[in-house]
Amino acid sequence: MKQLDINGTTLSVADEGEGHPVLLVHGFPLSHAMWSAQIKALTPAFRMIAPDLRGFGANDAVEGTLSMEQLADDLAAILDALEIDQPITYCGLSMGGYIACDFLRKHADRLQSLILCDTRAGADSEEGIRNRHKLAETVMTHGSEACSRIMLPNLFAENSDAALVKALRSIINVTAPSTIAAALMGMATRPDSTDMLPSIKVPTLIIVGEHDNISTASEMRSMSEAIPNCIFKEIADAGHMAPMEQPSDVNNAIVAFLQSSQC
Repeated sequence: MKQLDINGTTLSVADEGEGHPVLLVHGFPLSHAMWSAQIKALTPAFRMIAPDLRGFGANDAVEGTLSMEQLADDLAAILDALEIDQPITYCGLSMGGYIACDFLRKHADRLQSLILCDTRAGADSEEGIRNRHKLAETVMTHGSEACSRIMLPNLFAENSDAALVKALRSIINVTAPSTIAAALMGMATRPDSTDMLPSIKVPTLIIVGEHDNISTASEMRSMSEAIPNCIFKEIADAGHMAPMEQPSDVNNAIVAFLQSSQC
């Protein structure tokens, strides 16, 4: 892991391989480790860049509100620090997809293609905002273990590998409660990005787990229909964490997309 000075803090970034750069942006409240299978499989052909977002993974905790815009700006600064000036492929899951919307607003010139995994373009409903505030309060009172206990049942398809669930629980449990709360506040205040979907100009791949109950296949199919030059891929026997649950199918979809996009 490289340690980079980024926008007033130090961020840990995995940077492996050569060739077309693929930026992997993890979900909430995880770390770059969720992309381990993608990094291993794709590194021989591509340059795989997987940061721990501000506050997450090996990075120092944060407090207050962690906005999606701040995280998007951090990603652009990471590309600068790595001296990557050619257009990249941005691949984000869940919160990583929320961040992609701000990356598109501010740094669209840095994109050659886009991959959105198990995410949504719409803002939170009023009930969703209340639930994020409630979870933030619970985590600050009872610790990060409360977050993993509440979230994990919704992240995987039934009968998923117990080792995967255990690995994800470990990542969540070591994330600082203040970081979890700050990211929840940031996600709750993110704008609705549905209207920007038709304006996406780069080739786009949408990936969703067949059994994702958070960002459903039908919701993501509707997203794909709103985006010009978009491919939709539903991953069988997967939930919200499709890249971890069915890595071979996800990797094959990503490679085929990158090859078709001439990356």
